[in-house]
Amino acid sequence: MVVGVHRPTQLVIDRQALHDNIQAEVTRLASGCELFMVVKANGYGHGAVQVAQVAKEAGATGFCVAILDEALELRAAGFNEPILVLGVTEPEDAPLMAQQHISATVAATDWLVAADAYLALAQPTAPLQVHLGLDTGMGRIGFKTTTELTTAVSYLATHATLNFEGIFTHFATADSPDETYFKQQVAKWQTLTAVLKERPRYVHVSNSATSLWHAACNDNMVRFGVAGYGLNPSGTAIPAPYALKPALSLTSQLVHSKQVVAGESVGYGATYTAQQTEWVGTVPIGYADGYERRLQGFHVLVDGQVCEIIGRVCMDQLMIRLPHDYARGTRVTLIGRDGDHVITLQEMADYCQTIHYELACGFTSRLPRVYRH
Repeated sequence: MVVGVHRPTQLVIDRQALHDNIQAEVTRLASGCELFMVVKANGYGHGAVQVAQVAKEAGATGFCVAILDEALELRAAGFNEPILVLGVTEPEDAPLMAQQHISATVAATDWLVAADAYLALAQPTAPLQVHLGLDTGMGRIGFKTTTELTTAVSYLATHATLNFEGIFTHFATADSPDETYFKQQVAKWQTLTAVLKERPRYVHVSNSATSLWHAACNDNMVRFGVAGYGLNPSGTAIPAPYALKPALSLTSQLVHSKQVVAGESVGYGATYTAQQTEWVGTVPIGYADGYERRLQGFHVLVDGQVCEIIGRVCMDQLMIRLPHDYARGTRVTLIGRDGDHVITLQEMADYCQTIHYELACGFTSRLPRVYRH
């Protein structure tokens, strides 16, 4: 998809906000605990390479991604820090990962066996760094029993192509005020890791929510994700221990303004019909940019005033009700501040009955990212 540089719609990323969020967490960590910045899904829509650079400047010592291609993007951009792929990769890619010094998440011993065969053939100059994932209750990937875990650890110990670099789990409810299930997962983690005779270099259980509200669990590494972007992992359920600064705003301009009279309709399906004479503005953004179709009835800001989105959000455009006529080129704020009003990703997520992660990750590459500060 092309980037829409000849259109007045853009995501604006505040580098200083990113830096402040990450540095604030780095300063809270106990001595010997490292922060790996999670930059998967194009840095939660903010731009992976740009976020990684800011994170490094703010004190991050490594990165986490979801898929191998995201790790390779960081290597191609010149980052030499440790990178952990959190998702399961293909065993045949083990030699490439070893060559690029990219760490693999492993959730089953048969993956190790398959990867070892490929590594033995390729004979890379360094072993593949392995992090064993434990399923303590997330139900996604990982070893579930002490027998499975000890088998994997024994295999790692006897195969020089593989190095046991880390072990981790992921908490499903660290962002919930109810700690019942969280404590069950902690107990399962402790039972599983008790069979280890030797700890690997990295032991990590903390995502943003765990590090913010359960810092005692941090061990020697945290995977800092959504909070680094200034978004509260719990939504509004639990106050953050320090002020998070949202780093993303979304702006555009009016490209057209017209007057409609009572009885005239706007948009696909004619779902909005004017009850009186009113001004309607058109904004060049739509669901092809990741601006959700379900945001019909939500609002934007024009000249510091709240303006409702009327009619269905189109693929490339949307229409808003204006208090009066405005000139073409008038600024429209879809996320961020204009005057006394602010629109947050959290507000949008609440309106869409989803989470802010989904909306941030959904902004497509057609929207240019502009970096400031």
